[in-house]
Amino acid sequence: MRKPWEITIVAALLVFILVASISVDGFATGRNWGFLLLDLAPIALIALPMTLIVIAGEIDLSVASILGLSSAIMGQLWLAGLSLQLIVVLVPLIGALLGAVNGLFVTRFGLPSLAVTIGTLALYRGLAFVVLGDRAVADFPFGWTGGSIRTIPGTPIPWAVLLIAVLAGVFALVLHFTPIGRGLYAIGNNAEAAAYAGISVGRTKFWLYVVSGAVSALAGILWTLRYASARADNGTGLELQVVAAVLLGGVSIFGGRGTLAGVLAGVLLLGTVRNALQLADVSTDTLTVVTGVLLILSVVAPALTRLTPRLRKASP
Repeated sequence: MRKPWEITIVAALLVFILVASISVDGFATGRNWGFLLLDLAPIALIALPMTLIVIAGEIDLSVASILGLSSAIMGQLWLAGLSLQLIVVLVPLIGALLGAVNGLFVTRFGLPSLAVTIGTLALYRGLAFVVLGDRAVADFPFGWTGGSIRTIPGTPIPWAVLLIAVLAGVFALVLHFTPIGRGLYAIGNNAEAAAYAGISVGRTKFWLYVVSGAVSALAGILWTLRYASARADNGTGLELQVVAAVLLGGVSIFGGRGTLAGVLAGVLLLGTVRNALQLADVSTDTLTVVTGVLLILSVVAPALTRLTPRLRKASP
């Protein structure tokens, strides 16, 4: 089946990379691409479960706050004397519990996911400051912090990209080649009909939020090690970039439509645009505006793409 919007995004990505390589100094260097991929790592990671959640007709705006709270917990546990080996096991489990809270309110109490996750966005960020305050924990072992930014020998590609590639393969397999994935599309198109077809709608959505929390916590670990600093404000505002990338990749905000390949292309397009503008000394405020414009475009343009053929058929 043709995926016109996903094809458009990939084409736009390739064209933009070509134009930026010619017109923006330093864009095409291996060093810049290494930093670009590191910047995109937490966004791409969180976008994986976010894709499944949006396809199922829900949303999770608490992901960046879970990242920040996970970073704060990581710093506090390190100060308490726990080993990093144990910390990197405990933190995703805590993230899963935070996601379970979201899932519980959405599925058990039937509350709108938008309202719930806006609330936990604020709650989890506040808890991050309760856990760590405004301090920064920065004395992590260099073997861990240096390893988080180390690249594959002979390439500018960080090792963290391999982790994301493996997880992306797992999520793609689940979404596109298993009954679970087919159930997610069914839920997003019509949850009531999916329930009549025997799909456990509530249970499926609950576990999506659990996975989202665990993956967001994993992104918090990567963020903390990459910058060698555990802070309560880590990842602030990242949820906007994640949602923009997911929608830009062709996932319908109303659920029931989208592909993981399109989302990864959306992540790369959003990241390369922001990176090129940063190299061109564009202000942070302008970058936020650009992200907002791309977010609006990602909602409007796919609908127009699907509507155009219908209008042509209807025209005399």
